[in-house]
Amino acid sequence: MFITTMLCKPGQRALSPALAQSLLGAWGGRNLTWLAAMEAVEFETPIMPQNFWQVWEELQRLAIDLIVQPQAGRQKKMLLADMDSTMIEQECIDELAAEAGVGPRVADITARTMNGELDFEQALRERVRLLKNLPSIIIEKVYQNRITFMPGGPVLVATMRANGGYAALVSGGFTDFTQRVADKLGFNEHHANSLLKTGGLLTGHVAPPILGREAKVTALRDISKAQGLSPSEVLAVGDGANDLGMLQLAGTGVALHAKPIVQQQVSLRINHGDLTALLYLQGYAQSDCVTPL
Repeated sequence: MFITTMLCKPGQRALSPALAQSLLGAWGGRNLTWLAAMEAVEFETPIMPQNFWQVWEELQRLAIDLIVQPQAGRQKKMLLADMDSTMIEQECIDELAAEAGVGPRVADITARTMNGELDFEQALRERVRLLKNLPSIIIEKVYQNRITFMPGGPVLVATMRANGGYAALVSGGFTDFTQRVADKLGFNEHHANSLLKTGGLLTGHVAPPILGREAKVTALRDISKAQGLSPSEVLAVGDGANDLGMLQLAGTGVALHAKPIVQQQVSLRINHGDLTALLYLQGYAQSDCVTPL
């Protein structure tokens, strides 16, 4: 049995009962359940619809996301999340580069890297070199003034943890930010790269080994094993090329507002909803969601 989920951006109320009933009828579905009024709905389907991608494209034009997945085991016991452009709305290295006066140059390298055009490790070293001699106190300034959280993130983490889930933040960014973001959102642990500093200045180097695509896959395996879980019990979310390995290994891998190369290789895509969509995909209703204090 499969579960079909339709959802939109919270507050948009783009889903009508007529639209939901129409798709249920066309796909021979049953048990229509509203998870959030006019914003998230699900129903059971006996098979994977052959015209899924055609319908997906039609609904994308209406700003509606469509997911079909196996019903069994869809509620996961662990969240493994990327940070930049996933749990937060920015790329931290781009924001640091703006303070260093090399913003456009670094942002271009970041964009090409996240779309899989450049080697992640080489590109990271190149960008960090451009931050050499930037005062390390700028990190706190950037966090306070430039970083904003992706909508739905606090509710996602709080709800999964309230239901016995474990939450890990795994980023190709920097521990100076993952520590702050993990503490703010309530993650159990975090992993990222470490910017080297001396005399209150960034050295332009990052401590080895660099946490990139393969390291995220290793983190998924290691953290889930430590929690007595298998990769199939993990919900992973990310947006860039360096997230592809973990998204493909996890039981549920979600491409959130992702780069084209990621959308091409990951079938569970959220382009309009926010991070609460990851709760709806697991069958949580809006009434089940936990808002942190």
